[in-house]
Amino acid sequence: MNQEEIRNILKEVKDPEIPTISIVDLGIVTGIKLNGEDVHITLTPTFAGCPALKLMENMVKDRLDLVEEIGQVSVETSFETTWTTDMISEEGRKAIQQHGLAPPKRNCSNISMEVLEDTACPYCGSDDTSLKSPFGPTLCRSLHYCNNCRQAFEGFKPVG
Repeated sequence: MNQEEIRNILKEVKDPEIPTISIVDLGIVTGIKLNGEDVHITLTPTFAGCPALKLMENMVKDRLDLVEEIGQVSVETSFETTWTTDMISEEGRKAIQQHGLAPPKRNCSNISMEVLEDTACPYCGSDDTSLKSPFGPTLCRSLHYCNNCRQAFEGFKPVG
């Protein structure tokens, strides 16, 4: 068993909040260490107060415990690496859009009103959208309206 095989297995573990995206594609799996058959996984949360941290640790451990070739599994959450939305893979960005969220802009370390206002509709792709509120149902989302297809939608805020 190598790191890439483990990473592929962990692509089956979905984010509890956005079940169309894996924790790998979300970019929170930041370390895979092998010691013989034993595996140590490091997760970096999207934000420090994430209520799903323990749940995700348990989901990773439970999934890897099913693999016969793997011995002991340990999972830790670390803040050594700072998570950013640029860590979301291209596959992850598509999964976010499939969930009905506008994916965050790339290389955007400064969240400004201009950045939030410039959010394309995840349903029709139109740029003719309006920011309704920079505050959505979670810290990482904003609320928008598409003037083209007339859908309300949430945007995933860029975090740099």
